[in-house]
Amino acid sequence: MIIINFILYSDFFLELGIESPYIGLLFVFGLLFGPYGALGAVLGNIVIDYIGGFTPLEILPSAIFSFGVSCLTYKLWYSGFKTDKITKPKLDNIYHLSLFLSIMIICGIIYSAIHGKLVGLIISTDIIDFFTPSYFLNFVNGAFIFGIVSLFISDKIDFIHTPKTTKKAFNRKLYRILFYLLLISGIIAFITSEFDMGKNFIIGEIIVLGILLFAYLTKPFEYEIQPNDENTMIESIMRNFLIVTLALAILGILVSIFSYKYVASLDANIFITLLPLLIITDVFIILFFIPGMIIFRYIERKLIKPISSFSKIENFINENEKIEAEGLLDIYSKYVNEKNEIGTLARSYSKLIEHNNNYIENIREIESEKERVNAELDIATKIQAAALPTEALETDEFIVNGYSHPAKEVGGDFFDYYMIDDDNLAIVIGDASGKGVPAAILAMITQVIIKQLIKHETDPSKVLCSLNNQISANNSESMFITIWLGIYNKSSKKIIFSNAGHNPPLIKENGEFKYLDIETGLVLGIMEDFGYVKEEITLTNELVLYTDGITDANNNHNEMYGEDRLLKFFNEFKSDEGPIIPLLNDISEFTEDAEQYDDMTLLYLKDKT
Repeated sequence: MIIINFILYSDFFLELGIESPYIGLLFVFGLLFGPYGALGAVLGNIVIDYIGGFTPLEILPSAIFSFGVSCLTYKLWYSGFKTDKITKPKLDNIYHLSLFLSIMIICGIIYSAIHGKLVGLIISTDIIDFFTPSYFLNFVNGAFIFGIVSLFISDKIDFIHTPKTTKKAFNRKLYRILFYLLLISGIIAFITSEFDMGKNFIIGEIIVLGILLFAYLTKPFEYEIQPNDENTMIESIMRNFLIVTLALAILGILVSIFSYKYVASLDANIFITLLPLLIITDVFIILFFIPGMIIFRYIERKLIKPISSFSKIENFINENEKIEAEGLLDIYSKYVNEKNEIGTLARSYSKLIEHNNNYIENIREIESEKERVNAELDIATKIQAAALPTEALETDEFIVNGYSHPAKEVGGDFFDYYMIDDDNLAIVIGDASGKGVPAAILAMITQVIIKQLIKHETDPSKVLCSLNNQISANNSESMFITIWLGIYNKSSKKIIFSNAGHNPPLIKENGEFKYLDIETGLVLGIMEDFGYVKEEITLTNELVLYTDGITDANNNHNEMYGEDRLLKFFNEFKSDEGPIIPLLNDISEFTEDAEQYDDMTLLYLKDKT
């Protein structure tokens, strides 16, 4: 205040009619720092008045009322006019800007009315009619310019002081009456400044204003201070609007500076000639600011407010959950009938919420059905696994073991081995077309039928022929299955077998594995009455049966494990332990844990004699 006062107290500015614009800082310091800022501003003002030659008795009343008016700006901002959301001072929407201007004008009226009359009492009542509007214009213009600049700075550096709320009850109605009495008394005092009312009346007005002012300042703060909204559209618009307004204010000052002497030289009323410089600035601001405020109010009400309301949907959106639409639809219903983009957006949001909730409901039904299916698949997996041999079958003459792992919960591969009688072992491996439940059903049906047929027929070729006719007769889905069926006689070491389109087995002879050269045969289920060939071999060492899921296993480079690699593995495998686990480990190392697309099944028979 002192620095600005000395700058503007130069002869240059005094000649232009500027009268104490630094008093606008009373508004700014009170708004930003409360009683502490008000006290600091008043102390600066006391120094200025003392240097200006005023006596302590003349300075004291001004200081008291300056402190009261400065504190009033703080009190009014946090009083909650037409809103329950009280925030720090910030010009981020029309309400806050309107509140800022209202407080500035109210405090300007009270300050100018009191100080105009104080000057009149000290010097002459004849000059009250000049000093009162002069103080008002300087207070309001200084508060406007310094206030906007200070609030811009406070956005970058948070130095604003906020009040503590009270828990005590108080009479809100009483303080509302006090405020209106203070405002009305201030306006009356301002208006009566144009008339010669006498010193006693003036003193009475000052006393009444003082009592009402300091009585209202006792009002407790009742609202919690809430954070300001960040990065809103209206805030960005408002910031640019105020920057342009400040630029116009500076332009008004420049125009005033260069036109003042010309205006003063005209044969004009002395009152007009001595009006403060900033009245020309006010004309610039009013011509731009008031229409701008009206336009922004319209934009905020018709555009920004609806969009802000629509943005609340973000707080209602949670992944895989329905949107609680009741409150949102109440918001959107205000705009759905509008024939513009806002109406289109409101209708679209309403439909989006409805479609989203229907979709989530459908998803939940699907998930529920999926859980049911998964539970049934889990049971089917256990049933299918229970249908396969769970342990190796070992005698003094041989050992047979197998392994099967479906690509999905259930699969179309199966293997089986069991003693038909004391001397003969049935071994079978199959691979149904397709994946999942259909293939699993076909595989299990085939496994059951083979067990029934082989009780009455020990010729594998006839068993396959009968099995093929049964599958083909009721095969509306055109599914098929490959089967290798053999019967091993542990006494003679001979295996009689028949093949229905399955991969040729590996057999070890003379210390080396090779692929057995056999008839391919036709897969089961394609054509009835197909004649399958019965073949016979003598097992001297080991036999390996497998499905194509073993050889077709792919790695991440899209390379297949292949028959050559399978043959190489068995020829290099030298352990006396069974080869199933080592082979699976070798396949896993080759595929690098790539996703398995086909069922893997392996059956291993070894002669021990």
